[in-house]
Amino acid sequence: MTPEAPRIERIGAPAGTGWRLSGDWSAARLAEPANWASLQSGLALGAAGAALEVSWDLRDLQRLDHTGAQVLWNAWGRQWPRQLLIEPAQRAMLSRVEQYALPPPVARRTSAWQLFLALGALVWLLIDHLRDATRLLGQLLLDTLRLLRAPAKGPWRDVSGHLFSIGATALPITALLGFLIGVVLAYLMSLQLRQFGADSFIVNILGLSVIRELGPVLAAILIAGRSGSTITAQIGVMRVTEELDAMRVMGIAKGYRLVLPRAIAMALAMPLLTVWTSLAALLGGMLAADLTMGVTPAYFFAALPRAVEVSNLTLAMGKSVVFGLLIALIGCHYGLRVKPNTESLGQGTTASVVTSIAMVILVDAVFALVFKDIGI
Repeated sequence: MTPEAPRIERIGAPAGTGWRLSGDWSAARLAEPANWASLQSGLALGAAGAALEVSWDLRDLQRLDHTGAQVLWNAWGRQWPRQLLIEPAQRAMLSRVEQYALPPPVARRTSAWQLFLALGALVWLLIDHLRDATRLLGQLLLDTLRLLRAPAKGPWRDVSGHLFSIGATALPITALLGFLIGVVLAYLMSLQLRQFGADSFIVNILGLSVIRELGPVLAAILIAGRSGSTITAQIGVMRVTEELDAMRVMGIAKGYRLVLPRAIAMALAMPLLTVWTSLAALLGGMLAADLTMGVTPAYFFAALPRAVEVSNLTLAMGKSVVFGLLIALIGCHYGLRVKPNTESLGQGTTASVVTSIAMVILVDAVFALVFKDIGI
């Protein structure tokens, strides 16, 4: 016999209103959204009419598995109804559910005092982060002065290594994503500009948006996800393996050996990566504009210097340096706060990436507002 959809219908029982169940009450059929929605409305109606007081007829059921029995048991309020027409096998299934069903979890009520304590804990956590971040920034300034007083004794080998890992190894992925973003932007712009016969303005729009905004932000977001997380993980692993404790015992300054080289490398690498990403995006946009609108590369190269002033490139470089310092400091901040366990390491890495990306977007908005008033 072909299994039918589970159904529930009201009937006129000898002792009053009753409900008759039919069809296949198995997990597979109950999981179908249409069946579940219709049964939920029927069971809720039965529960509203005092499920224990009405008659329930289960004799027409084609199948009743553990899931279907659990649904009925819950609808009855975990009690046997007074009038129940049922087959022996169905009673055995419901008896098994009665034996092993667990009571529903008790809903926890949150009092106003608990909410006040949670708010206080959140404020205290924010103050703790601000205090550590201020201490880290102050230590970076002191280490910078120490480096300026004795540049020959600086951690230049560490700077070189981080510059390679942060900058050189990120060139392929930043170029690829920048190229693809440029292609997509040029294609979308061409659809709109073509309607107004303003094909040549694609150089102005694409050049200004890529050089001034998209290039720095795209490079910063990629580096925040790639290198910012690496910085946090590297320092966090040093905490887990007690290398940071060993450095303190040996009198090695953490800020001078861990934070300063990464901050310098990131501040140097970000402007270069921004130029690299912007060039890749412009290349992709130029090729897409040539294919979709017939704007030749020769015209693109000739019109770009007239469309984008040098001040926009200077602003982009300045933003990139700030983005690099922020990503490095946030990565080190969360890395130094990692506790000696792997769970804290994962949480710190995730928080580092999220905070870095949020700060990049926030600082970019601040730059846009400040330099809009200046006129750049």
